Amino acid sequence: MAETCVADVQVRPHPAFDEFIATIEALRAPDGCPWDKVQTHQSIASNMVEEAYEAVDAIEADDVPHMVEELGDVLLQVVLQSQIAADAGEFTINDVCRAVNEKIVRRHPHVFGDVQAGDANEVLDVWDQIKMAEKEAADAAADGAGAVPEGLLDGVPRSFPALMQAQKISRKAASAGFDWPDVEAVWAKVDEEVAELREAYGAAPKSSNGKVDAEASPAAKAAVELELGDVLFSLVNVARKMGVNAEEALRGTCGKFRERWAFMEGAAAGQGRRIEDMTADERETLWQMAKMLEA
Repeated sequence: MAETCVADVQVRPHPAFDEFIATIEALRAPDGCPWDKVQTHQSIASNMVEEAYEAVDAIEADDVPHMVEELGDVLLQVVLQSQIAADAGEFTINDVCRAVNEKIVRRHPHVFGDVQAGDANEVLDVWDQIKMAEKEAADAAADGAGAVPEGLLDGVPRSFPALMQAQKISRKAASAGFDWPDVEAVWAKVDEEVAELREAYGAAPKSSNGKVDAEASPAAKAAVELELGDVLFSLVNVARKMGVNAEEALRGTCGKFRERWAFMEGAAAGQGRRIEDMTADERETLWQMAKMLEA
């Protein structure tokens, strides 16, 4: 397939997209679907998250037919939310497309302007600078209107998974200059936080199985959780400094563990046994065999 340069890109019609929008509008019409007609922004909000996760699963599985289906389901949520807004006189799908297009063009001056960005990591730096400038402009507008400016971290949804929140928070803080000079300095912070975690755990009352006894001391458990959170947050900063997505890295490890565990279960079943009935040495042997098969 021949590559297309920026100068060659032209606005093209998308009849299937327009037909889909018309379909959703019909579902919301007075004589349309009873279920679709009564939906609100809030009533279907959770569907957006569910469909996005299912799309990610299809992408990670490299299941192209499934990707088409799941991305369609994500698009359905966008179009349906936009139609709900249109019916209420709030905004339309055209407003959504126009706004995101303007933002994408604005945030890619290295493509549509004269800013230079040599690789993907430099692009991220450009984005952070642009986002900071956008926030400063929004703060100035809010201040001029007598409103309270939005805090730097207010734009990070608290509903995000904790690891994703950590990534977003650390990146935003770094864009404001609150950062370590290099990755070695972050590793030093990791060592510091691990030492504090060990100290908190060592001081906490524990059950016979080594777990912190929350009933004996809720405060001690809270202290251990806080220190563990600090360790994880500092590791997220290591990932950011390395140019690695911590969420993707952990998802990859989870996938790898699933595959190894499935092999172990299959190998155990082939012997007419269950993993939980094996000795620790036998389980370790299967684990090492699973690792060898990956090589």
